[in-house]
Amino acid sequence: MGFEMTFYLKIPKERIGVLIGKNGEFKDRLEKRCRLTLQIDSETGDVTIPEETTQDPYLALKAGDIVKAVARGFSPERSMVLLNDDYYLAVLDIRDYVGKSSKHIHRIRSRLIGSDGKTRRLIEELGEVELSIYGNTVGIIGDMYSIEIGKTAVDMVLSGSEHSSVYSYLENKRREMKLRQAGF
Repeated sequence: MGFEMTFYLKIPKERIGVLIGKNGEFKDRLEKRCRLTLQIDSETGDVTIPEETTQDPYLALKAGDIVKAVARGFSPERSMVLLNDDYYLAVLDIRDYVGKSSKHIHRIRSRLIGSDGKTRRLIEELGEVELSIYGNTVGIIGDMYSIEIGKTAVDMVLSGSEHSSVYSYLENKRREMKLRQAGF
């Protein structure tokens, strides 16, 4: 028993092997967990989830998010957290901030990563999110609260804020999260 929607996704050709996995292991695992079938065209990068192979529309949406996360540079293992009801994927396009100049995109990607990965690491640790900086995009995975913190921090860096301002923002939000978890 299917539902009335077929999903069509396009992923970079160099990410197809990651989506399929060694000997098809990741594709098989994803299909089994989400009770559906993925059709992957390795020539074009087209990924289809046909409606007739899908048993649960919600799991089909989650599988689509996982495919998008892998396409945006996340490892299959990191992307599987999206099966959790409370986790979401957000993708920001760096070109929305700096235009199409490859020089500007490279510069802003470097700012986002920081020296020895410091900025990226602090956003992930203090914001309690996972980041993937791939091509012209920044992928963020987190729960509903932390994903907003991660998006704001990434937006601040992409908009040109000083790193110290971003770190202060993250430290304040981290304190708020700790108080929230403690029930205050």
